[in-house]
Amino acid sequence: MTTPGAHAAGSTGAPRPRIESLDQFRGCTVAAMFLVNFIGGFELVPAIFKHHHTYASYADTVMPQFFFAVGFAYRLVYLRRRRTDGARAAVSRALWRNTALVLLGLAVYHIDRVADDWTTFQERGFWTCVAASQWPRAIQALVHIGLTGFWVLPVIGARPAARIVFLAGSGAAFTLLSHCWYYDWLWARRVIDGGPFGFLTWTIPLLAGSLAHDALLARGARRAIAPLGAWGAALMALGYALACLTALGPAEPGTPAAARILAAPPFVPPWHPPDIWTMSQRAGSVSYLTFSAGFSLVVYALFVYLCDVRGLGLGLFGTLGRNALAGYLVHDVVGGAAGAFVPGNAPLWYLAAAFGVYFALCWAFVAYLNRHGLFLRL
Repeated sequence: MTTPGAHAAGSTGAPRPRIESLDQFRGCTVAAMFLVNFIGGFELVPAIFKHHHTYASYADTVMPQFFFAVGFAYRLVYLRRRRTDGARAAVSRALWRNTALVLLGLAVYHIDRVADDWTTFQERGFWTCVAASQWPRAIQALVHIGLTGFWVLPVIGARPAARIVFLAGSGAAFTLLSHCWYYDWLWARRVIDGGPFGFLTWTIPLLAGSLAHDALLARGARRAIAPLGAWGAALMALGYALACLTALGPAEPGTPAAARILAAPPFVPPWHPPDIWTMSQRAGSVSYLTFSAGFSLVVYALFVYLCDVRGLGLGLFGTLGRNALAGYLVHDVVGGAAGAFVPGNAPLWYLAAAFGVYFALCWAFVAYLNRHGLFLRL
């Protein structure tokens, strides 16, 4: 989830300059992940900071921002390695990295025991036990990044037009699968993040990040801000327009007639029953990831202005952004330990204090690794 070698030393041994806006954007995204993943399960927390399956909240925009940053760095690293070491070395490195991410993700999320006893395992057979298990639920963030990295590899070094066509085609393929059978299947299996075929739509924010890379390097920071913001606004509008296709179906009883022609806007609970057009992180829907890719572009444009143009930045974000994978791996462990001391209906002051301790511990762990030159990069 970090920039894998994006700012490694060049052939002369001199360190390459970092892109401050990318570090700060990624660090802010890590901090947002700490926030929503820790507080989201408590009663008094507003719905916008909780994950939902039937509409997009702010919490649901965090993971796409990681993919956006991954896409930016993926394009940067691939082109650099292709230029210095050749296309074969660039592809080989990408294949190794994505394989490592998938394997690491499967180890982190793991699959529950496929059979409770040896007799059942023998009677049913290995593949039958696996098929009946909850294996799709092991396909989460790190695995999705690896799978999406494999999927986009043929175009990550291509011109923008090819990546845009590939992005649109991947979204169309996912929508067709969802219409035919996949949407019902993923809800029945209670997967998250789009399940096994989710890489098709996670392609959208990842390749949006690669296009942001092109804009920043071709135009320079100051001249890239307006296009990044405009493209982001257009994608957000397109995502909402796709979500409004759900209005072609039935509305919930009591829905005002004026509201029936439009879906609920992002961050607002839906007034139509969910379908393949609904913004849903569980379903990994095209509308959700198109909107979230646009949201990521707009947020990144703000960081380009603040960091690359104005020279501003937070040391906190820089610390987290330079070792994001370490932050990702530690936050669940620390969150589980700290959250055990917080009742579900705890008052705000107590929850805020617990979050402060949790956040400080996560930051301290990442800062310690950074200080000793230990960066978790794949």
